[in-house]
Amino acid sequence: MLTRSPDRREDAQLLAAIVDGDREAFAELYRRHLPWLLVRLGRRCSSPELVDEVVQDTFVVVWRSAGRWDGRGEVAAWIWGIGIRRLVDALRRGRPPGVELTGFAGVERSAEEHVLLAVQYGDVGAALASLSPELRAVVQATVLDGLTTREAARLLGIPPGTVKTRMMRARALLRERLA
Repeated sequence: MLTRSPDRREDAQLLAAIVDGDREAFAELYRRHLPWLLVRLGRRCSSPELVDEVVQDTFVVVWRSAGRWDGRGEVAAWIWGIGIRRLVDALRRGRPPGVELTGFAGVERSAEEHVLLAVQYGDVGAALASLSPELRAVVQATVLDGLTTREAARLLGIPPGTVKTRMMRARALLRERLA
């Protein structure tokens, strides 16, 4: 049985190769990031079928839009951003406007699914929308996307201290607007 040696290119190099249509680079990026993406999305959604669909959609977007990565932050954070947005979109599609939050075809929604939907449709969503783009981006990266301060800093291209300061300001504003 032949085994292939691992691709030693950095994720950024793989993305650049994907832009040129390199299927092997895409396969390597997929192998590297599939396991953690499945686990992290699985923590936010109680439906394994939906998670599988979202992961598939995420990697389709990675293939089609690899050239859109601006080189700031980690490739993994960029992939996570795509994945979590796809999950929110999928959850949104599962709830027609004006209908109470219920599970997918007999599947009970997780607490995180309720929170993600409340962010889109409830008072929290309106409060988030009222924040400045800089504050909203930090809240999304750290709270909704589940990134650490360091990961959020790399994704947003700002120092970790700035992430902490913006998060502190955002919390104060959100408390005020949701009171």
